[in-house]
Amino acid sequence: MGTAPARTVLISGASIAGPALAYWLHRHGFAVTVVEKADTIRVGGYPIDIRGTALEVVSRMGLLPRLRDAHVDSRNITFVDADGDRVGAVRPEVITGGVEGRDLEVRRGDLAEALYDAVRGDVEFLFGDWITALHDHGGGVDVTFDSGAQRTFDLVIGADGLHSHTRGLVFGPEERYHHYLGNCFAGFTMPNHFALSHEALMWNVPGRSAILYAVGDGDHVYAFLNFARPEPPFDAFRDPEAQRDLVADVFSQDGWEIPRMVDAMRRADDLFFDVISQIHLPHWSSGRVALAGDAAHAPSFLSGQGSSIALVGAYVLAGELAAQTDHSTAFTAYEERTRAFVELNQALATTGGAYVLPGTAEELARRNHALRDPARLPDDQGGWAATTALTLPDYADVRRPYYADVRR
Repeated sequence: MGTAPARTVLISGASIAGPALAYWLHRHGFAVTVVEKADTIRVGGYPIDIRGTALEVVSRMGLLPRLRDAHVDSRNITFVDADGDRVGAVRPEVITGGVEGRDLEVRRGDLAEALYDAVRGDVEFLFGDWITALHDHGGGVDVTFDSGAQRTFDLVIGADGLHSHTRGLVFGPEERYHHYLGNCFAGFTMPNHFALSHEALMWNVPGRSAILYAVGDGDHVYAFLNFARPEPPFDAFRDPEAQRDLVADVFSQDGWEIPRMVDAMRRADDLFFDVISQIHLPHWSSGRVALAGDAAHAPSFLSGQGSSIALVGAYVLAGELAAQTDHSTAFTAYEERTRAFVELNQALATTGGAYVLPGTAEELARRNHALRDPARLPDDQGGWAATTALTLPDYADVRRPYYADVRR
């Protein structure tokens, strides 16, 4: 008797969730293709955290030694007032709820490269292309790419971020699921004028903040200009000059280092502008299409958990697809296992926002008062409980490269 062909899966997105999912699906015997709009894996980027259950995921992938070598070891966050005078300083774990000496902080690009290297020889990558149309006809999904190519896959997974194009094709406009948290940010690199090393400097006035973040001893730092805004500036999303003008206008009356930061933002060739938002979907799948990572449940960078829950979700989704007898049951199990974990970690954004983006003079005064009296600072703000709330299932013995419902 012949063996049925391996199930084919198309993953849209090659940042964090996409390559992690591709790794685990390949381990379980699936034939995987990853399509990515960029021409290559995106390197660089600001540091991200790997905490709690996600540490076990990267350990099971064999990536923990490499990522520990890439750990940037931020040691201090110093807060200053409108004039640049020191308010107080804390360890990063005070804000993140993490555990010193256990959690990892790595550049986003370092994690993306590690995930890509772990799977690049085993799955098909299509760079410089993207999905333009999907037709789920019950027996498979017909996919049309921007290049004009047309292929059919058993399953399609959207892992293409907060503004997921795949989600829009299947679930409708982003506005239905976009939960705006009231703030925007511009991120870019600039010269390290303060000679910062393994530390961050944070300036605040009500409704606006600026961060200079040095991940090492280099000549440049990551800079962020964050500001409150009642409604998302949708008209600026696809217009970099409009983004620069908006940020410059918001910070036009501020002192300290803000004018120099705005000037650097104007000239930066790596400007990244976005809103601080979450994605809340009633379901993460429809038919033979499912979502993973930020496309399904972006928690915002204020939670510090976007990459971690993407890693955990990718592991569970691949495992359930291998363990269950049909995709619909697997998608349901994936969501049932991970939704509560996701929601706990999305809730961390509220705590992070209170420290990074106090919106009123009263909120800023409370935060500064706590910084001046370390005894008032909580040892843990629920972060550890949230990041470890899910115990990973063991899918090690599952080896099902196809289902009972394989297409004839």
